Amino acid sequence: MPKRILQGVVVSDKNDKTVVVRVERRFAHPLLQKTVRRSKKYKAHDETNQYKTGDVVSIQECAPISKDKRWTVIAAQA
Repeated sequence: MPKRILQGVVVSDKNDKTVVVRVERRFAHPLLQKTVRRSKKYKAHDETNQYKTGDVVSIQECAPISKDKRWTVIAAQA
């Protein structure tokens, strides 16, 4: 099964080797048909501590690294 890849913005880099990434999804409301924005935060593994707050990054699903860390940062967007 392929691993999911999501794109989001780093909102926190205070933890060692971990960044918190906010991923936003947009969809049409089922009744009103208005575009709705929902976001979710994921903790992702950053081995070299190179990503900082505000960076746009791609994260990929992986095996559990800690209690709530199941994603790794694979690349920063230009």
